[in-house]
Amino acid sequence: MGFDWRDIFTVSMVLFAVIDIVGSVPIIVDLRNKLGHIQSEKASLVAMLIMIVFLFVGEEILKLIGIDASSFAVAGSFVLFFLALEMILGIRLYKEDNPSTASIVPIAFPLIAGAGTMTTLLSLRAEYEKINIIIAIVINVIVVYAVLKSSAKIEKILGNNGLGVIRKVFGVILLAIAVKLFASNVKQLFA
Repeated sequence: MGFDWRDIFTVSMVLFAVIDIVGSVPIIVDLRNKLGHIQSEKASLVAMLIMIVFLFVGEEILKLIGIDASSFAVAGSFVLFFLALEMILGIRLYKEDNPSTASIVPIAFPLIAGAGTMTTLLSLRAEYEKINIIIAIVINVIVVYAVLKSSAKIEKILGNNGLGVIRKVFGVILLAIAVKLFASNVKQLFA
């Protein structure tokens, strides 16, 4: 099938919702205030590298342990479902330790390329071509870089209420995507 703008847009929106970089602005600002300068370029490039490598290696890992892409996509739909609930309801189901440095580790991984992003990438492999996913990753990394560079300005412009509204809107979109991903892959588990 190959290159498809519509698929690129869809995958970009899914990744944007999962990465939730705009919703992470308060965390980024807090890290910057506590720990000093954040290396936006380095964090963005490392996150992109992690995502692209995992896109290719992740499927091989699945084959190695005997799990098919449809099973992983269904499992991924559950992860997306719970991420969406977190975004919509403003609750935290998954808690992480507080990072001690503002380096690649807290920003690139797990904030940008975390468990939800990895699960999503492998789940998307079940429905979309690699080239479209890679382009969507690059688009998202550009957005992530822009947000990291201007996080303080974004926080001032949107305020806490604006960030909350954006988070909830993308939560609903992510919830719909999780339902679609589940519905389109669950049939293949019983075939």
